[in-house]
Amino acid sequence: MHVKSPLTRMNSACNDIMTAMNSSARLASILQSDEKMSIRTGAAFVFRLALPAILAQIAEIVMQYIDSAMVGQMGAGASASIGLVASSTWLFGGLISACGYGFSVQAAQRIGARNYKEARDVCRQSFLSALAWSGGLMCIGIFLSSRLPVWLGGAPEIIHDAHMYFLIYSLFIPVRQLYFLNECMLQSTGDMRTPSILSVVLCASDVFYNALLIFPSGTFGFLPGAGMGVAGAALGTALSYVTAAIPMIIQTVVRSPVLALKEKGRWMPQKDIIKEAFHIGIPLGLEHAALSVAQILAIRIVAPLGTISLAANSFAVTAESFCYMPGYGLAGAATTLVGQAYGARRKDLCRMFAWLSTFLGMALMTAAGIAMYYLCPYVFEFLTPVEDVRALGAQVLRIELHAEPLFAASIVAAGALRGAGDTFVPFLLNLVSMWGIRLTLAYTLSRTMGLPGVWYAMATELSARGILFLIRLKREKWLEGIEENKEEKQA
Repeated sequence: MHVKSPLTRMNSACNDIMTAMNSSARLASILQSDEKMSIRTGAAFVFRLALPAILAQIAEIVMQYIDSAMVGQMGAGASASIGLVASSTWLFGGLISACGYGFSVQAAQRIGARNYKEARDVCRQSFLSALAWSGGLMCIGIFLSSRLPVWLGGAPEIIHDAHMYFLIYSLFIPVRQLYFLNECMLQSTGDMRTPSILSVVLCASDVFYNALLIFPSGTFGFLPGAGMGVAGAALGTALSYVTAAIPMIIQTVVRSPVLALKEKGRWMPQKDIIKEAFHIGIPLGLEHAALSVAQILAIRIVAPLGTISLAANSFAVTAESFCYMPGYGLAGAATTLVGQAYGARRKDLCRMFAWLSTFLGMALMTAAGIAMYYLCPYVFEFLTPVEDVRALGAQVLRIELHAEPLFAASIVAAGALRGAGDTFVPFLLNLVSMWGIRLTLAYTLSRTMGLPGVWYAMATELSARGILFLIRLKREKWLEGIEENKEEKQA
């Protein structure tokens, strides 16, 4: 019996990895056959799709840090005014993403089944639906913009800035919707590179526009400066989405090898596509709504603790985003790979891609959490000049970092489940954990412990949520649809 040497085994592994990383056609071939896939090849496919997204997330977080530091230079009040409405912008962002995933998951499943014409029809019909959806969100946001800061209990001195920030955000919701929709569509084809590059463009232009609009003339010497303050931060971000959305749309409808709309197809929404979009998107929308409303109530709990606590909370959330960026990169890869495997009716590959993505996400987010635990004082020095905000922000962030491994499990497992169209049960899991654990504990602990109590509640809830998602993944109820479809095909 021939025994391979360690060098031979290493070369074989490298060949498998390079094959997976260099050939999307190889994945399509495996999906359409009964060929088995090794774990290392499966991990290479996950890594190939996730790496560009993770690198883009790193760039995005760096730009967010710079963005927050710019606002932080205006004082704790400016940071608090943005932090006050941050959860509300997350709510609208979640509703935007629900629409994008409602159509892109369908496209991924059709691509996995090699129904490319149907995938392009899904892409066409998503545009009109997305514009109608985002237009409604824009109108709601404009209506709420003047009332929201008051409802959230903001201090009188920050209400005007919070109102202007949310108003400008609302005006550009359709642009954000088109950007995210086309990003998801490209990812559904396995193209993670283009969205990653354009996310870097988005972040870089955000920093440029903010420098141009936030500060008065002469602050940076070579820029004229508009001196708009917090409103300039909102407008700068909005213009950066315009800058990145245009090439994103062009890449989807003109240059994508799979989705380019060069031939005739159906633009008017079809009943089955819209029905499936609602089936996938409504639970996601409800999930984001429930989580964001809970976040808004959490901000309502934090706001009475004072401007320092509100600013520290906002900066801690920004700093913590460095830790979960690998998780969201891997969640996007999991959605694409599980979606395509689901469309190809490969239950074994659905299972493999889901668990590989989840375990890799847990490992990377754990490492990022350990690094942030020791680096967070220096991060807060960069983000804000206010010493009290720095000290409190670092204290509360270190509390939450213990939950990073299970937080990763919830993020990446949710992406895998989404690829199979399983969104309703994840919605219930998020609802139970956020409303049943975090808010209850946050309200109770904040009364005796202040802001640290709120973050102890967050760490407890994130850990519980991760366990719930791992149980959902393990029970495999989300794979039952494949067997049902096989039975239908045989009949």
